[in-house]
Amino acid sequence: MSTENLPQSPDRPARKPRVAVVFGGRSSEHGISAVTAGAVLRAIDRTTYDVLPIGITQSGRWVLTADDPDRMAITERRTPSVDQLAESHDGGVVLPVDPANREVVYSEPGSVPKALGEIDVVFPVLHGPYGEDGTLQGLLELSGVPYVGSGVLASAVGQDKEYMKRVFTSFGLKVGPYVVIRPREWEQDESAARKKIIGLAGDHGWPLFVKPARAGSSIGITKVDDLSGLDEAIAEARRHDPKILVEAALRGREIECGVLEFEDGPRASVPAEIPPPDAHAYYDFEAKYIDSTPGIVPAPLTAEETDEVRRLAVEAFEAASCEGLVRADFFLTEDGEFVINEINTMPGFTPISMYPQMWQASGVEYPELIDRLIKAALRRSTGLR
Repeated sequence: MSTENLPQSPDRPARKPRVAVVFGGRSSEHGISAVTAGAVLRAIDRTTYDVLPIGITQSGRWVLTADDPDRMAITERRTPSVDQLAESHDGGVVLPVDPANREVVYSEPGSVPKALGEIDVVFPVLHGPYGEDGTLQGLLELSGVPYVGSGVLASAVGQDKEYMKRVFTSFGLKVGPYVVIRPREWEQDESAARKKIIGLAGDHGWPLFVKPARAGSSIGITKVDDLSGLDEAIAEARRHDPKILVEAALRGREIECGVLEFEDGPRASVPAEIPPPDAHAYYDFEAKYIDSTPGIVPAPLTAEETDEVRRLAVEAFEAASCEGLVRADFFLTEDGEFVINEINTMPGFTPISMYPQMWQASGVEYPELIDRLIKAALRRSTGLR
């Protein structure tokens, strides 16, 4: 990556682009974000980029963390936290809010704030609310700092499963049957909200999947086989998000496809298949990250099916106005039709995550994947585009 276009003063020598890897955050996906950050930090080419790891604690404080990927791994079935990785429990990091100044400042109580130097691009590997949902992207837009991944609108659409489905439907992509229960509906009339869900089961049968509308990594999701388990599932979903989504089960195969932004536009990877996990009712958090249920890459599809799902993945990317990357998740139904389930605008980047595995099978190794994402971010300006 050429550094000639980076911000330079006349007497400042050319330097390597500086990447701030921001991770953690206030959502229930905090730990997986830390695992993702470890993998990204390990893969970034330090001969090409300078790196500054910045963690966000679960309380929302921005801190400096050790540049130590080995400490960011799942150990004894537990995910790491930014509080464990923070270099200080008193100090904090502040990003600039002036687009003409990209200098990061570190301060501790009773001490003079210390400038940490300018950053050229942020690699935000946060998952879930307060990071993947457009909130961090809006802050970076105000700061004038380029960043990896989708902008404010696409990030918000990609996080809210209701509006994601509405956007996809408006662009002609097929989605499965669902209902949404908004906070006010549940708070004002639980009985009516419950009847709405039962009506979905009456139309499409059990089981149903009850989910937080704005969360990921399969956290807070319950497979409900009959009416007896419904209230507990609603309570679990609402523990993560007061707005919930309830989906009818689709009979078919789970197929995923990665989309990556190249110089000439987005391209789709070879697809993968997620087989039903032996020890789990469905592909939940434990199956994904703790027990590492392996996917099948590439998916055993016909050439026509492969072409179709890759085409649909790029369509979904474009429909939501995404940038950088997306993982698109589909069901291939028993009727041979692809139904899109969701997109992830910042999919997991752990060593076992499907997004990097699909691109590796497509000829893009993990370090090149990270490099392409950073370069794509550096090519873009902030603001309207």
